[in-house]
Amino acid sequence: MKRLILSSIAVGALLLMAAPVSAAELKKLDLGKNAEVWFSEDHTVPIIAVVAALPAGSVYDPAGKPGLASFAASLIDEGAGNMDTRAFHETLADKAIQFSASVDRDSLVISVTSLKENMPQAMKLLQTALLHPRFDSEAVNRIRTQILQSIQQGDSRPPTVARRAFVKAFFNGHPYGHDSDGDPASVASITPDDLRGFARSHWVRGGLKVSIAGDISPAEATKLVGDTFKPVPDVRPASPPAIRRLGAPGTHVIAMDVPQPTVIFGLPGIMRADPDFIPGYVANYILGGGGFSSHLMDEVRVKRGLTYGISTQVSAYNRAAIMLGSVATRADAVRHTITVVHDTLADFARTGATQAELDDAKTFLTGSFPLAFSSTSGFAAQLSTFQRQGLDIGYVARRNSLIQQVSLEDVRRVAKKLFDPARLTVVVAGSPVEGRKATERPKNPVRPTPPQQGAPATANTAAAPTPGVKPMVKPQVKAPIEPGRTPTPP
Repeated sequence: MKRLILSSIAVGALLLMAAPVSAAELKKLDLGKNAEVWFSEDHTVPIIAVVAALPAGSVYDPAGKPGLASFAASLIDEGAGNMDTRAFHETLADKAIQFSASVDRDSLVISVTSLKENMPQAMKLLQTALLHPRFDSEAVNRIRTQILQSIQQGDSRPPTVARRAFVKAFFNGHPYGHDSDGDPASVASITPDDLRGFARSHWVRGGLKVSIAGDISPAEATKLVGDTFKPVPDVRPASPPAIRRLGAPGTHVIAMDVPQPTVIFGLPGIMRADPDFIPGYVANYILGGGGFSSHLMDEVRVKRGLTYGISTQVSAYNRAAIMLGSVATRADAVRHTITVVHDTLADFARTGATQAELDDAKTFLTGSFPLAFSSTSGFAAQLSTFQRQGLDIGYVARRNSLIQQVSLEDVRRVAKKLFDPARLTVVVAGSPVEGRKATERPKNPVRPTPPQQGAPATANTAAAPTPGVKPMVKPQVKAPIEPGRTPTPP
């Protein structure tokens, strides 16, 4: 244990020391037509970071088995080849290798970071995990228990309940709307054979995207990546179904006996390849992404004291895009808050931003962008995000200029298209009660209740019906929507 702690500290210190890598040095490496590899060389410190994304996200969960992709990903470091869980983790610790895996809607994302001298062994572990996963009964049962406990805990938390119900309603039966973690019945039914079958068909090279950064030459990187992934089956899973319809306009209530309900709201967004994505990204920052500089924060918190915070973000998956917002408030202020959100969106869609707001947004969004590349591992992670969004390798160099080119007319045009409150899907986890009229502004804003986890949900109760509000029975447990592909700027 002491050796593991010291090794982790050593790698962590080196990661913090790693200098940003120049975007001008980005290169593509050849791994065949069905895979894409981006590379950046930096010899500041002897660290190499690799991020691999495979077509094995939750959208690929088979019918009747939601949660399978996430379950399999949770087991990727629980033994492989002739190593059981203990041996696999001891090898990682002995060589100070950081190894992690996560699932988003579209991809399995695996991150490996190591000292240069240990990177060949780190990538050999990754290859073994992809080709020869064990899925031992002990590990499967232990991870299953952890997943079920997480699902159960989320069922008592208004933010989680609201997000689960929102994606189910918003995606209208598409696999994007089911739980990444699954539901209790599906998780309980998943077998080791299910896990092995999913790994064989989705932990593959077809659609693979790899980013590699750090203390390594192009020739060395090509060999490292080729030795690791060329033995992986060069097949591609079938494409997920197309989206038929996005959104379920209106307000849907899930009754929960909590003092502070959570409201999740969203609109169909702009796809990443659309030229309007960047103007939409800037417009969203002004509307709800810019903290205290945003319209929503000003209207909901500063002027009316209805919440501690409200925010929106834009996210794009392979087959859908979404503008997603969230706010928590008192039970007697829910309807007032929703009305203010509607009115603020309508006003922003009608009038857009001011030149000063646009200038401030550009300054922040361009100035903060280099922070995404402040370490070798951060650089590799950001490159992976751009790859998964279908962008070309030159995007890194021109991203800030695209933001600088956004005009006030662009923001107004996109705001009118994007922020239509008539299309807004709203889900409330909690039971609204009557409060002040929506048009009333308090003389002294009421101090909002601090964020808290909330009390257990009441499954068989419903909120009192009111005009424009649709009671909604509490759904089965659902996994929260991802806040985005990455916490760094798109």
